Amino acid sequence: MNNALGYWKSPWPGEDGGPSRLQIAPSITVRGKKAQVISRMSIVSTMTVLRDPGEVFLLCHTGGDEAVSWVERIDPETLETVARSVDLVAGPTWPGGIAAHANGYLYVVFGRYIHQLSGDLEVIKSLELPRNRPYNSFVILDSGEIVLKDFGGARPGVPSTTHSVDCELLVIDPNSLTILDSYLLNEGSVSRLSSKGRDIYVVTMTQLIRLHWDGKALQRDDTFRATYVTEEGQEFAWDPVITTSDVWMLDNGAGSQNFTTSLLGIGDAKTSQKLIRVSLSDASVTNYSVNDQVNSLVSNPPCIDEERQVAIGYDSAHGVVSAFAFDNASTPLWSKKLNHAMHPILLQEEGVVMMNDFRVETGLEDIVLLDVLTGEELHRVTTQSPLQSVIFGSCGFSNDLYVCSFSHVSRISFTS
Repeated sequence: MNNALGYWKSPWPGEDGGPSRLQIAPSITVRGKKAQVISRMSIVSTMTVLRDPGEVFLLCHTGGDEAVSWVERIDPETLETVARSVDLVAGPTWPGGIAAHANGYLYVVFGRYIHQLSGDLEVIKSLELPRNRPYNSFVILDSGEIVLKDFGGARPGVPSTTHSVDCELLVIDPNSLTILDSYLLNEGSVSRLSSKGRDIYVVTMTQLIRLHWDGKALQRDDTFRATYVTEEGQEFAWDPVITTSDVWMLDNGAGSQNFTTSLLGIGDAKTSQKLIRVSLSDASVTNYSVNDQVNSLVSNPPCIDEERQVAIGYDSAHGVVSAFAFDNASTPLWSKKLNHAMHPILLQEEGVVMMNDFRVETGLEDIVLLDVLTGEELHRVTTQSPLQSVIFGSCGFSNDLYVCSFSHVSRISFTS
């Protein structure tokens, strides 16, 4: 169950299960079970979140610079649409997000708008955000405020691939949708935000920084600054995972705007893929080598199992997944070929990680479940998606998991 106080008390109220992006699905058992999958077309689905039992909400959107988004409540087993919001005005496209707030409302950030919806998917309020850029989702602080920022990366179909030179964080009152404070950073940011309590973590093009919301203003923590880009040709990192003692992320994010059917072979980085660990106590940086090939690429966070002290990183351009013991950055516990690109999900109680494997030979995507300690493949099912998922999954209410791609939403269930 999610423990972040700003979110609705459900197994998966927001992307990655909560603002620290631990991606932990509670109370799912897959060992010794049979796995089944169903898929349905859903263009373009981004993520599912859960509210009350049986309430599964799916965020979808169109593309381009005049996009709209919408929310569907779907049947938790058949995936069919039960209810749908009106089209929500958006603007420039980059995958946004949805979350169930502790106050009972749903919030959608997509394009340059934030929308407040009831559980019945009626629009309560909307706010146009200051910059004509996409805002790539948000976090909810323990005190309830919503924090978001504009996306500073290259986008598909946009002639310029220049990254932004700055980004602006906004703190939004969840009830009035008024802007309580803003903070301008003089470096662009592509990654999504993460938070823990009232601390917000921002990955810029070269650094990881921390800000604190004191109830009135955002304050930058000048005692915490980690420069993670240290090599020529190394590229920016993606979404950070916040554990008890560290922040974890994967670098070399450039090139994802060139996605067609998968991220295979389209990396721009001139260095090899790293899993980066930043100490919360002193901001020191440790690198774990996921793959030794250049032109690597990721667009999502790693998987961190604190209980077993295992960190899992990947290189989506070359189809490599590697796992490391926390205390050994030099030698992987295991490494294997797997065309993974989506946000992984950790089944912590069983020591299992859900990943995806885009099969070039079939033109379809598989969902695989691996033993965290050994990499042993426990389950493999084939979805109907002809596109590699580069976005989100979630758990369900009935020993099941959901996966979204840009063409399909799928449910994987585990039964005796």
